Amino acid sequence: MPSAPAPATVPSRAAALASLALAGVLVIAACDAPGGGGAAPSPTVTAPTGGAVTPADPVGGTDLLGGGHDWSHFAGATAGPDGLRIRPLGRMIVRQDGSGGQPNPPVNLRGPHLETSGDFELTADLRGTSHAGAYLQLYGELPVVYDEWRQERRSVRLGVVDGRLEVALFDGTKADPAFVRTFGSGLPDDVTLTVSRHGDALRFAVGGGVLGELPAVGAFGSTQVWFGADAAVGGQGWRLAALRVRPLEGGAVAVVDGAPSAEQRPEADSLRALGAGRPRPLGVGAAAASAPLATDQAYRSLLAGQFSVLTPENDMKPQFVHPQKDVYDFTEGDSLVDFAAANGMQVHAHTLVFGEALPRWMRETPAGGREKVMLDHIAEVAGHFKGKVAEWDVVNEPMSVEEGDYGPGRDGLRRHVWQQAMGERYIDKAFRAARAADPDAKLYLNEFGLEEDGARWDAFLALVKRLKQRGVPVDGVGFQSHIHASGDHVKPETLADHFKDLAELGLAVRISEIDVHGEDRQAQAGQFGLVAEVCAQTPGCTSFGTWGVGDRYGSTAAHDSYPLAPGDELMWDTELRPKPAVAAVRDALGAGR
Repeated sequence: MPSAPAPATVPSRAAALASLALAGVLVIAACDAPGGGGAAPSPTVTAPTGGAVTPADPVGGTDLLGGGHDWSHFAGATAGPDGLRIRPLGRMIVRQDGSGGQPNPPVNLRGPHLETSGDFELTADLRGTSHAGAYLQLYGELPVVYDEWRQERRSVRLGVVDGRLEVALFDGTKADPAFVRTFGSGLPDDVTLTVSRHGDALRFAVGGGVLGELPAVGAFGSTQVWFGADAAVGGQGWRLAALRVRPLEGGAVAVVDGAPSAEQRPEADSLRALGAGRPRPLGVGAAAASAPLATDQAYRSLLAGQFSVLTPENDMKPQFVHPQKDVYDFTEGDSLVDFAAANGMQVHAHTLVFGEALPRWMRETPAGGREKVMLDHIAEVAGHFKGKVAEWDVVNEPMSVEEGDYGPGRDGLRRHVWQQAMGERYIDKAFRAARAADPDAKLYLNEFGLEEDGARWDAFLALVKRLKQRGVPVDGVGFQSHIHASGDHVKPETLADHFKDLAELGLAVRISEIDVHGEDRQAQAGQFGLVAEVCAQTPGCTSFGTWGVGDRYGSTAAHDSYPLAPGDELMWDTELRPKPAVAAVRDALGAGR
């Protein structure tokens, strides 16, 4: 949608806004002062996330950086007496094959957000914008990061770049903005930006003179506004010195703080209670994502109420915690660890070494430098979470997906950056480094396809035997147990035999990532139940874990699907209602008590 030409003058601001509102366009204008508007009534707003609600001051505005609001858990930001220092994280999500690079800028998930009704005004003081591109993003709907991809939803991103105002609008129909426009020139290093909503139009004010007009695309179709910020890679970052909000006439705004971590006590028939009540207690786990955990009360309650083991789905993978060579950020992983601790859950951390989910700089490191990169990464990440996690997937998916890598003279290992640089001994080095960084954590090798007999299982078992012979500190093996096709299934007797083979080597086992094709829900329930039963009846099986909480946010959703095409492989549906699989697992856990 093309932008309208910027007029040289504005004869009447009120008349212009009225006409633009009727036309349904986004206004980018410069104002001498924040817009007017009388006092708004106190809003009646509930907090779906469970956080405290404070009505915004309709006259002087409410200070979002002060007043006890939490900005200390905002990735890439450091809170101080002079505001927030925003440093460039440069987070990108690459595809599983290493291609692409989707930006993954941070959102203040545990901090304040807005619940709005009608018109409102935000004023932000951006300082030091000439040092790098300074970006403030206002999310009408939060993005959700799935298994190595990000579902982009509605938002507006404001950037001060090279003295110009850059506006990008995301309409939720694709990963890229619906459009990006730049306006003005010569903006000062320190910018006071005012953003106000007037019906279907937005106004942006920075000094004097109209900069341009853009059509609206419903960036704030919901009642919520969440805050994100980022800086261009290569710069020094910038500072958000102030952020205030107030309702305009006829509108209402409430500031909603982040939800507390602790949830209700699990019920007696919950999966976690049944697992804990067995003669040999069994952990029941799920992979969890930080965004829905912070924003969806039903998701949070389900996770805390039904599961005793939490696995970070993405937030501890290298491209999330180590996006640049000298940049680490553990904010979102810490949030998951904090939630687990508050709710009596163990953390099975995932993952230190993987051929996927790597930032571009790791992939491009020359072979001679990769060992140091890997060992430094393990020491920093495992060291950060030392004493906070019970277990680590140290090496994830070491086995090849190519049939030609199996057979006589072949070791079956996946050829990725670590294996190419160090051969099979990259696994030895990784486990020894993890043991040194966190001596008390149990260390796991995690792989898919181990539930079947054949060349893949034979090669994996041979690998584990070699590792044990070399004294590599492997404590256990994770069986991912993904069942993605209707004709696919796990044979319980084969699974039990493989558990026994590993027990003879002194290794624990766990079901780490099970999900089951759900077109036939009874067949799905049968598979979940059978696998849970084998685990429950095997002395060395420590936990039964699913790869997600429910289909609402499950990573089995179609990749890059706009609109989202959710999967059907988990035990709770898109409304987080239990499927027959829940009863089947409950029966498996209750047997023999």
